[in-house]
Amino acid sequence: MLWGAVRARRLGYQFRRQVPLGNYIVDFLCHERSLVVEIDGGTHDHEDQVRYDERRKAWLEEIGLRVLRFSELEVRKNIDGVVETLRDWLAADE
Repeated sequence: MLWGAVRARRLGYQFRRQVPLGNYIVDFLCHERSLVVEIDGGTHDHEDQVRYDERRKAWLEEIGLRVLRFSELEVRKNIDGVVETLRDWLAADE
C-alpha cells in the first residue's frame, strides 16, 4: 500500500523499495533525502527483534540515514495518516 503512495515521485521525491544497504535490506529508501522508511510487522514487538532493529537503526544512522518506522497495522488502517506524516517530514527538512 505504501509503495503505491510513494512511487513515481508522488511525494516529490524518488523512493526505491527493498534496497540492500550493507547487511540489511530496507523497505523504502529516498536517497535524495537520506531517508529510510521501515514497515514493522507483528514480530517487531519481540525482545530479540527490538534489539536487532535498534542495532540496524544505529548502523543506518552512522552512515548518514534517518529512519522512520511505521507499523504494518498503521499502514493498513491509516495509509492517509502515514503518507501525511511522510509528507510533513519531507517538507520540514526542505
